[in-house]
Amino acid sequence: MSSKSQLVVVGAGPGGYAAAFLAADMGMEVTLIDKRENPGGTCLYVGCIPSKAYLHVAKLLNEAKEAHNWGVDFGEPKIDIDKMRAFKEKVVAQNTGGTGQLVKQRKINYIQGTATFINSNTVKVEKVDGGTEEVSFEHSILATGSVPAYIPGLSIDSPLVMDSTGALELENIPNRLLVIGGGVIGMELGSVYAALGSKVTVVELMPSLLPGADKDLVNTFQKSIEPKFEKILLKTKVAKLEDAGKVLKVKLEGEGLEETELEFDKALISIGRSPVTKNLGLENTKVKLTERGFVEVNEKCQTDDPKIYAIGDIIKGPMLAHKASAEGKVAVEAIAGHKVAFEPAAIPGVVYTDPEVAWVGLTETEAKEKGIKVEVARFPWAASGRARTMDRSDGITKLILEPETERVLGVGIVGPGAGELIAEGTLAIEMAATAKDVALTIHAHPTLSETVMETAEVFFGQATHLYRPKRK
Repeated sequence: MSSKSQLVVVGAGPGGYAAAFLAADMGMEVTLIDKRENPGGTCLYVGCIPSKAYLHVAKLLNEAKEAHNWGVDFGEPKIDIDKMRAFKEKVVAQNTGGTGQLVKQRKINYIQGTATFINSNTVKVEKVDGGTEEVSFEHSILATGSVPAYIPGLSIDSPLVMDSTGALELENIPNRLLVIGGGVIGMELGSVYAALGSKVTVVELMPSLLPGADKDLVNTFQKSIEPKFEKILLKTKVAKLEDAGKVLKVKLEGEGLEETELEFDKALISIGRSPVTKNLGLENTKVKLTERGFVEVNEKCQTDDPKIYAIGDIIKGPMLAHKASAEGKVAVEAIAGHKVAFEPAAIPGVVYTDPEVAWVGLTETEAKEKGIKVEVARFPWAASGRARTMDRSDGITKLILEPETERVLGVGIVGPGAGELIAEGTLAIEMAATAKDVALTIHAHPTLSETVMETAEVFFGQATHLYRPKRK
């Protein structure tokens, strides 16, 4: 079979399907190719969405235990992992079923299969049903996403060793779980298993959890989350991982370790993700890759092959679903001939643990490393009435401000709902808001969002619920 399409989008994750949907809305003839039954990609099937379903359950379990302090006793929770898994699958099915319906409503040609480029204007699709089809195009957007990264020598072929996809299957609740990597994925999934009853040990090679995040936020986060884990070992390396039958034998290397040889029932390797750019036939096009396998693009997300664009995890920048979606829309606008560029002032990052950690724009750590002069305003949630009503004073909101203009350069938040609150910070940075703009914006009381307003007031030494000397 062969067919023609104005636009071919390869990969139907949050970036790919957002691009395809916008293109269809703009009147383009669109073909969307992905191996899964419906659009969704890693995010909807084995990433963002299923992990958040489990994290929601974990939060309820933690609150049920804490409720004793508020005069309510639920007793020991009974966990039915089959029902939990079914809930997760229901959430996934509802979301992906929804994207499938949107494909039909927009009259997009959806081909379930794997595409490879024959040349700069044709792809060959190996269909899931066994057939093949060649699709020629005027333009193409490459949105193939990423897969879990592996550690040579540690990623052994064992049912006791999981990646993030395997961890989301929730086959059982191991008594002792080793999490290799204290980044976003490791902390989120580690939190889920800890809430379900696993004794979780986190091993991180770097000197702090959540590498890349603001140290101020990480310190607050770690103090709050540490009691939920068995151990958090920083500056520590897993030197050896061996399947001994029913257990994993692990050898650790690091400073000040009490024990270097431990046993675990399962291990989760969560050291990041790698771009999917191999075996796509890109050598048959003018598309160029970096040494690490990322696709080189310009500000319009256009590759060195002018008819082919690339977005999401396969190009530079943070591997985030919302970044991919925004890039997909820019690519479509560029293909339509509009004057556009992917130049966001800020892209928010969120860790959906309990407490959540969220940041956007310049961090205090980055400012120090780059020698950028900034002023920092902090508001501890112990001074927030709303946080007190939730018995959650373990939070902090901070603003990174440009001294001369008082413009908001960065925002960081730790606490319940930080992922929702960070949107205000993102908008403030995009709109070049000043500390005074934020301080004069009336926030509802009592809310956690007030902490953003009061942090701006701290900058002027005028926070209602916190005494700080006036700014000189």
